[in-house]
Amino acid sequence: MKKNLIIIGAGMASGRALEEVLDQDGDSWNVTLFNAEPCGNYNRLMLSPVLSGEKTYEEIITHSADWYETQGVNCRFGEKVAEIDKVAKTVTSETGDVLSYDKLVIATGSNPFIIPLPGHDLDGVIAYRDLEDTERMIALGSKPDAKAVVIGGGLLGLEAAAGLKARGVDVTVVHIMGHLMERQLDEAAGYLLRKALTDRGIKVMCSANSKEIVGDDGQLRALLLDDGTELPCDLLVMAVGIRPNVALAQDAGLAVGKGIHVDDQMITSDAHILSLGECVEHDGAVFGLVAPLYEQAKVLAKTLIGEPATFVQKEVSTKLKVTGCDLFSVGDFADGEGREDIVFRDPARGVYKRLVIEGNKLVGAVFYGDTSDSNWFFGLIKDGEDISEMRETLMFGPSFQGGDPLDPMAAVAALPDDAEICGCNGISKSNVVAAIQAGAHTLDAVKATSKAASSCGGCSGLVEQLLSVTLGDDFAMPEKETVCKCTDLSHDEVRKLIVAGKMKSMPQAMQEMNWSTPDGCHVCRPALNYYLVCAWPGEYADDGKSRFINERVHANIQKDGTYSVVPRMLGGITTPNELRAIADAADKFNVPTVKVTGGQRIDLLGIKKEDLPAIWYDLGQAGMMSGQAYAKGLRTVKTCVGTDHCRFGTQDSTGLGIKLEERMWGAWSPHKFKLAVTGCPRNCAEATCKDLGIVCVDSGYQILVGGAAGLDLLEAQLLAQVATENEALEYSCAFYQLYREGAQYLHRPYKWINKVGLDWVKDQIVENPLNRKALADRFHYSQQFFQVDPWAERAIKGKDAHEFKPLADLTDLPVAAE
Repeated sequence: MKKNLIIIGAGMASGRALEEVLDQDGDSWNVTLFNAEPCGNYNRLMLSPVLSGEKTYEEIITHSADWYETQGVNCRFGEKVAEIDKVAKTVTSETGDVLSYDKLVIATGSNPFIIPLPGHDLDGVIAYRDLEDTERMIALGSKPDAKAVVIGGGLLGLEAAAGLKARGVDVTVVHIMGHLMERQLDEAAGYLLRKALTDRGIKVMCSANSKEIVGDDGQLRALLLDDGTELPCDLLVMAVGIRPNVALAQDAGLAVGKGIHVDDQMITSDAHILSLGECVEHDGAVFGLVAPLYEQAKVLAKTLIGEPATFVQKEVSTKLKVTGCDLFSVGDFADGEGREDIVFRDPARGVYKRLVIEGNKLVGAVFYGDTSDSNWFFGLIKDGEDISEMRETLMFGPSFQGGDPLDPMAAVAALPDDAEICGCNGISKSNVVAAIQAGAHTLDAVKATSKAASSCGGCSGLVEQLLSVTLGDDFAMPEKETVCKCTDLSHDEVRKLIVAGKMKSMPQAMQEMNWSTPDGCHVCRPALNYYLVCAWPGEYADDGKSRFINERVHANIQKDGTYSVVPRMLGGITTPNELRAIADAADKFNVPTVKVTGGQRIDLLGIKKEDLPAIWYDLGQAGMMSGQAYAKGLRTVKTCVGTDHCRFGTQDSTGLGIKLEERMWGAWSPHKFKLAVTGCPRNCAEATCKDLGIVCVDSGYQILVGGAAGLDLLEAQLLAQVATENEALEYSCAFYQLYREGAQYLHRPYKWINKVGLDWVKDQIVENPLNRKALADRFHYSQQFFQVDPWAERAIKGKDAHEFKPLADLTDLPVAAE
């Protein structure tokens, strides 16, 4: 006769336990599953990608309705349990139904902590804990000019902020501590994270104390800080921690402390009631990371089916991904007597690593930007290994132990069986290897059978290495990255064939390269169009229909369907007449927003599509042309005032910036290209984080390349130092041309440099004067075809303002927006 098993809570921990029980002893149990949410188990770790739009809810469902039905689980979703009677061994639901159990599992998880600030109960104040919260934040993104405040600079708060920003919301993070994620990161790594988030457009306020939540008529209006700062917001998200949800167990008379007390077999103070997950307390510890919860699930399942098992707490690492930033933290990295630090910084790559050593043992590690060897360092800490023999090379990871660099695969093979591979799902090396040996011979198969790499995907590379180590020659590495699904050729192969085959039209290129789709797709057409233009300037006719929407209409499309127009101001210099023309245009076309951009330009935002030719014409009459703020090409040349006005200026930075922009405007490139010239090392023009930056010094000009200040934060690297302005111009044009001829479409210069190596770039430009001049000459030759103002071409005036010729390519063609 089957026994009755009731589970309260359909979260990730109980879901894994249910899988284990049904797989090992499913015929022995009638299972009833209660859940307060109106749905079953989904991967809460993936709510952030749902919020940002990278995934849908359907993609993060762990157990579908069909799965529950197939397994014979009686699902009571959207129904809470009101009472547990441990004497009668029954539970009573909120609807009044009374159900008896032989075994009961409490998996009520945790509740978000809500700071009891005045106004915390206003409409618009939410936590970030479940699908309902996520849907509330997604809905905010559809409102124009929406503002949100997130209280809490931990992982959850930062993911909420990143997701809201991805939805177009103006976001401010308020954090009471001095740096972000202070429990996982030291101050230096916290600073790097803050800077990266700020560069992504997320405002961050540390050491900020919330005083009151302000509202009108029960509706949230703003957050007031104790220094008097008021932050207006339409939604306030509290992400300041969680508390085990113990109310039901406490009311039932179970032993409760910080969480529900459980022993090593996950049994509570009542022998018939078990518990697991964020609601439990084991040997004084509560749990928030998924790895120990899945270990609890295995032990609880064994206990239910009568097999011996023991839950043992283990050292847990934190390997996280916040908005594209790789983070790793494990152990104790606080300062202490007898401790020493090894610190590695690589600003150009955005990498920071800190190892904390006590005696001859590694006791803590914090990594930012590069976490590739984190499992190995975690093993050293967990095993308490003596590191004295590898002290000098410790920072460089497992590949450099023993003096000579080892095959990277050897380091993977040397990982212990219990090394954590997938933190999202608590999957160890032994789990992955077992799945491979059972027949999972591809990454997708390993994902399906072991769940490793099936969530955030951050461990995919490590899983592929395990596949290679385990299968040897029988493992086929993933296929190369192709331009798109229309071809099996890579970007590099396409570029070479276009030149070698003298292909000078889109149809010819697709025909001769055996494109599977006759007309290509929205992915390959813009890339092919660029490669053809770059290879055959003056011979290939640019295909406007193969451009992104912004480039087709020569203006940036905004989220409400209007456009922004940015006139070019060479080197950031303007005149009273130009400013009057901009003001007149703003008045004439009812421009709602006029904004100074980060590139020292003026942006007219909110222009209707039908008004674009007219406003272009008016600005053109004043001598202004398109700033091409939408282009895969030169955007701006930012300058400081240099020797003209600044007492620190060493060279005429403004004059050089104007000359560079005069030569380079209109140039097409694989991606946008930003440039700056600063008059001294004080760097007011921020030249050290541009695609190409020039720093003026007493002895001449330092030319820097490969910087970034967007999704990736990278310091530009020194290409060369030259003595004259003419040399600076030649080197700059040569670098731009080398990048244009060699980089993959949609790759910024830093990605291309990472691929080919800065030393190779220097060989082509610095060490080879003849090649440098040839590159510069090719650049100048192509500019005669590129330097055409698209506004002037489009703004053809008739008798009056109503007779502007319509733009032929303003229709919405099947090319993705940028």
